[in-house]
Amino acid sequence: MEKFENDDVEELLVAVQQSDFLKNRTKRIMWSAVKYKELQMMYLCAIKEVRTKFEVLDTEFNLRHKRNPISSIQTRLKRTDSIFEKMERKNLPMTLESLEENINDVAGIRVICSYIDDIYEIADALIRQDDITLLEKKDYIEHPKPNGYRSLHLIVKVPVFFTDRTKEMKVEVQIRTIAMDFWASLEHQIKYKKEICNQSEICRQLKECADVIAETDRKMLNLRAQIDGAEETQTEEELLFERFRKLDMPIA
Repeated sequence: MEKFENDDVEELLVAVQQSDFLKNRTKRIMWSAVKYKELQMMYLCAIKEVRTKFEVLDTEFNLRHKRNPISSIQTRLKRTDSIFEKMERKNLPMTLESLEENINDVAGIRVICSYIDDIYEIADALIRQDDITLLEKKDYIEHPKPNGYRSLHLIVKVPVFFTDRTKEMKVEVQIRTIAMDFWASLEHQIKYKKEICNQSEICRQLKECADVIAETDRKMLNLRAQIDGAEETQTEEELLFERFRKLDMPIA
């Protein structure tokens, strides 16, 4: 039988150790990927929880006030590459714990309202709910960004109930009017063009458009207030019979 030299034994031991190391490293990577996928699922469920809350508020508002304050609701789960880019930019550890602790906009909801006062009424109604915790509020309507961007931003925490636990999840909520959303969508498209000539002039015109849109929002709110004021001249009996006639209308 061939005899192993000492060097051969040492090489064999190193090879076995390296093999175990690679196996363990591969397992850790695989487990991290599985846990990340589970975390994505949790954020997605948090989006559903908060979206449902807004839909309930919209339904109630429609029944009580005969109109829907919410025009549409958009949701998104932040892309993995965008998450990693943000963590790298903030010089954060590339761990799931760090992601949950420091990145607040993984789960996002954008609520589009018809009027400015609807934004604050819907936001306040959400924040008043017992299971909602407000972590951060930024009012870019009262204090627009230098480029003219307007929106109300909230970071909230909501409990999500799973089979084996209840987990508090963060959700970023943006609430804006149809006009604000129109401007923001076009500004986003223009901003991410690779080559823009006369960029400073374009930014100036965008800011000007944002101011015009803000003034239009204010005028539309004033018009609605005038219409609402005219409806308030109805007697209590007239209002009651009007709502009674609509009992069989679908609840939307």
